[in-house]
Amino acid sequence: MTYLVTDNCVKCKHTDCVAVCPVDCFYEGENFLVINPDECIDCGVCVPECPVGAIVADVDLPEPELTLWQERNAKYSLIWPVITEQIAPMEDAEIWDGVPGKFEEFVEKS
Repeated sequence: MTYLVTDNCVKCKHTDCVAVCPVDCFYEGENFLVINPDECIDCGVCVPECPVGAIVADVDLPEPELTLWQERNAKYSLIWPVITEQIAPMEDAEIWDGVPGKFEEFVEKS
């Protein structure tokens, strides 16, 4: 099992999860975070820290979402820089919380 960052992180990018991660497996894009699934130790301490519920256990995602989010987290964790310290969320994070389809609109197109 590993944990994955999903769509609700896009345009929110709260980093409470980063502050508690014991292995620094979070990576930061312009408006989204991902977890490197090969570095995640499956401790789960990040899950309750995410105020928008964007981090989920891979076993809790049905197909095809599971494969989709596994691929996205793995891909971007190899491209983006590691983030090890908590920073402020995006300025308009509250507006974007719960809006569906943000990844396709704001990450894939960037």
